[in-house]
Amino acid sequence: MNLQDLSGTFSVFDVAMTLALSFVLSFAIGWVYKRTHKNVSYSQSYVQTLVIIGMVVAVIMLVVGSNIARAFALVGALSVVRFRNAIKETRDVGFIFLVMAVGMAVGTRFYVLAAVATVFILLITFLMQRFNWFHLDIQRQVVKVQVPPEGDYQSDITDALVGLTLEFELVSVETMRGGALTELFYSVRLKKGVETSQVIEALSAVNSGQKVSVLTGYDQSDM
Repeated sequence: MNLQDLSGTFSVFDVAMTLALSFVLSFAIGWVYKRTHKNVSYSQSYVQTLVIIGMVVAVIMLVVGSNIARAFALVGALSVVRFRNAIKETRDVGFIFLVMAVGMAVGTRFYVLAAVATVFILLITFLMQRFNWFHLDIQRQVVKVQVPPEGDYQSDITDALVGLTLEFELVSVETMRGGALTELFYSVRLKKGVETSQVIEALSAVNSGQKVSVLTGYDQSDM
């Protein structure tokens, strides 16, 4: 008994080629992800999942083939799956879609398309990381200031920031500890030569000694 008898649509060679090529291309994607990752949120489990997704999608596409009934059956089966892990970086979504696209191409036997697309997209990814494309030269920080709920602290904070920053903007206001404190979030650009310690010192002098925090690179931080 052979696979041709069981499936009627693909041979042993198709299965071997699909699994081997999807693994190689997904492995290359995972390797490039690791090499181009900059932040502290790197996850080995995520990279391993990329490789698995690429292979699984390829097998799914091989099973579905051109059979509409199988396609709807798989959609129904997969619709019950729920993923609760939050994506930490937006680029992670791009890599997930990339391995899915490669898996779909390999599973539908567009082997050359899968290989060429993978090489081209990974080359672009390397170039973006190497030459720092789309980097914003303007350095901004997030300033978090806790103040008591009563009193006009916001105007005092504004006066302090005027002397320390080129520009600033109140981003949000939140209550803490059941309303015992109010936390103000500011997006700021510090003047040349101004250190974060000076900002903390100036704001601590006008917020009744409550906590002051300065976050750099706020585009990569949760405010």
